[in-house]
Amino acid sequence: MRTAASLMLALVLFSLADCATPPPASDAEALADFKQTNDPLEPTNRVLYNINQGIDAVVLRPLAEGYRYALPQPVRNATHNALDNLAQPVVISNHILQGNPRRAGDTLMRFVINSTLGLGGFFDPATSLGYPAHPTDFGITLAEWGVGEGPYLYLPIIGPSGPRDAIGYGMDTAMDPFTWVGQGAVVTDLEYVRYGLFAVDQRERVLDDLDAIMKNALDPYATLRSLYRQHRQSKVVAASSDEPATVPAWFPQPEKASPKP
Repeated sequence: MRTAASLMLALVLFSLADCATPPPASDAEALADFKQTNDPLEPTNRVLYNINQGIDAVVLRPLAEGYRYALPQPVRNATHNALDNLAQPVVISNHILQGNPRRAGDTLMRFVINSTLGLGGFFDPATSLGYPAHPTDFGITLAEWGVGEGPYLYLPIIGPSGPRDAIGYGMDTAMDPFTWVGQGAVVTDLEYVRYGLFAVDQRERVLDDLDAIMKNALDPYATLRSLYRQHRQSKVVAASSDEPATVPAWFPQPEKASPKP
């Protein structure tokens, strides 16, 4: 809930931030490009982008490089699997909220299998048993409910986002069992360790890609903005084209009629 409150405060601050001036109506091409970019807060976004780049250079990138250097790939993969497994209850909840019982059932089976046979999620036998990952989040759930993405935002620490995805991130945090199950210093410390590992894991997994963007892109900020929006749109389209009416995979499936000769 603290994370959700922080995100809402960030959105309020953004509403008071400097805005980019749209081109005049007489320049139809430039105005269309401005609307397509959907970044009216670009001056403020770029300031926060530069601040985040400084934080990344001093903290996150060195940690990610040290993490890659100290741990072999199999250990990093196992850590990533365990972190992903801890997120499955939130994924299940979002599939239910999206009206997709098939994906909710598949994800539940994946969580059970990897939590047991996978030794707490460090291994991923569920994929080989026919239950691959189907990641989703509350931002996609809001999109399924008809909520628009809103203007592009570059949030402190979180990075590329938008009003819909920022609220979705806060709701995912609120739905996470670690947020409301248990209390005390030990639980709090474990929560911080989890989020710290998650941040380092995610940064390590994009080390090479981000380095390539920073090296080759004429405007890394604009490139990251475009890639983020395309990625999120593809996730929304995939969720919309899924099979929300089908029953979970672990129920008997109806037989398909044989084609007529």
